[in-house]
Amino acid sequence: MIKTYNTLLNELHNYRAPNNKISRMVKTGSVTPITKGLYETDKTIPGYLLANIIYGPSYLSFDFALSYYGLIPEAVYTFTSATFEKKKEKIYNNHFGTFTYRDVPSSAYPYGICLISEGHYSFAIATPEKALCDKLYIESPVKNKKELIELLFTDLRIDETEFQQLDKEVLCNLAGLYKSTNLKLLRKLLR
Repeated sequence: MIKTYNTLLNELHNYRAPNNKISRMVKTGSVTPITKGLYETDKTIPGYLLANIIYGPSYLSFDFALSYYGLIPEAVYTFTSATFEKKKEKIYNNHFGTFTYRDVPSSAYPYGICLISEGHYSFAIATPEKALCDKLYIESPVKNKKELIELLFTDLRIDETEFQQLDKEVLCNLAGLYKSTNLKLLRKLLR
């Protein structure tokens, strides 16, 4: 369970030195720091359940979501998330993993996100179509459809069978929300 510093102070109000008690709780492992002022009581919780809480607003996307949906063959151990209007990439490292946050255009940010519940936790993640758009948005621009196909299926290793399963109309609509050469080419490729 996630607990804030203030929640812990409130729970420990009977202690003469609640800050010392929190320090001891961290040392004994009964709480694990996530970020400043935020703790988790379960050391074994998967990091993706914490990604949206560490920095936000955000949703899991890019390589993590592509792997989650089976669009790329690699296992991804960094929890990559999308934000907007933050201007620079953020990286957090803690017991639960490495968490990175990158901007996508604010016009595209609110679309193609689903909320998934797992136990007592919920997390926001891009749909497969949105994760692909986010990933293409941050890649260096390619010049033509042939280079885009190479980027998709050779460089990014997108599974062609899984790619064919994507909703092309949704993908086209989402791609139109980005000002990106790669996504303009993707729209042309899909038409």
